[in-house]
Amino acid sequence: MADNGSIDVPEISAEWYRDVVDAAAASPEPVQWFVGHATEGVILLLGALLLIAALGRRSGGPRDRALALISPLPALLAYVGSEWFKTVVDEDRPCRTVGRAIIAGACPPPGDWSFPSNHATVAGALAVTTLLLSRRLGLVALPLAALGAFSRVFVGVHYPHDVIAGVLFGALVAVVATPLLARPTTELLRRRTRTPIPKLAGRPNP
Repeated sequence: MADNGSIDVPEISAEWYRDVVDAAAASPEPVQWFVGHATEGVILLLGALLLIAALGRRSGGPRDRALALISPLPALLAYVGSEWFKTVVDEDRPCRTVGRAIIAGACPPPGDWSFPSNHATVAGALAVTTLLLSRRLGLVALPLAALGAFSRVFVGVHYPHDVIAGVLFGALVAVVATPLLARPTTELLRRRTRTPIPKLAGRPNP
């Protein structure tokens, strides 16, 4: 185990972190630029894929429309959960403790804990929710989520175990929360469909 000032970090994760950030620092500038922008851009792309998948469900039956309506919620729940885990674990950022040059503009400030990675958590939740709505788009979203997670290590702000845990946690939340949230929403939409709309009485002839 490696002591990072707050908890013991698995030595293999710290070693992988050193290897990745050293390779990042030695990589060509275009690669650094691409991965540095991908770390934020992937989340936007995943959000766009989820939106497209949700729009494709809007013309279906009550369950399809329910899935479209609740599709943003698993990622939101995963993010809230990851924020809670951060306050419990209190793992300091590797860019503050390992002592390696990083290609990120700056290391996040003290108190912005490292485990799990919010970016990886949200990426995992968005990708798996997209997969549950559209297999075709989900197969595009999954490697994008992996790229987004890896980029957080590449730019130097997370250990590998931070992003692995984040992706798995986000995926788990999406798998569990999506059907749980869709079920009552589907029933509500079915009830609305069955409820007759009262006709307005016509105006009497003068």
